[in-house]
Amino acid sequence: MNKPRSFGRPLGDVAQRLLAGSFARQGFASAELVTRWAEIVGADIAAHAEPLKIQWPRSPEPEVREPGTLVLRVQGPAALETQHMAPVILERVNRYFGWQAVARIAIRQAPLTRRSRPRPAAPDPAACARVAESLPQVADEGLKSALARLGAAVKRT
Repeated sequence: MNKPRSFGRPLGDVAQRLLAGSFARQGFASAELVTRWAEIVGADIAAHAEPLKIQWPRSPEPEVREPGTLVLRVQGPAALETQHMAPVILERVNRYFGWQAVARIAIRQAPLTRRSRPRPAAPDPAACARVAESLPQVADEGLKSALARLGAAVKRT
């Protein structure tokens, strides 16, 4: 009896294999430093900086691994603050990897490559009013207004 074939694979597994070569060329042993950057260093640092690559020093003995240099792309005026935060960034990255993977940070000032998501348009006031009329049992006007905006936005999508 033949077993049915499974054609579906998790997208993460497929993407990991496809991107592994590209990340390896940039010095990243794993893609997690890029994909989990905000979790590793925190949202405040990740909002202004992103990892470009890790430069590993050449060593005559391949089994001896010296710490590398993490190259960060940083938005213009945030570069000075990022430079002052370098010890914190190094500590968080090395703690994530569980060993001293990075010893130094190099900063490249440039616009970040990620694009911000566009904010959705405000719901139509007439739609908000119709939803608010359907909520007579809500006494608090602030809560009623917020629920009406939420309901109108949900109906729009």
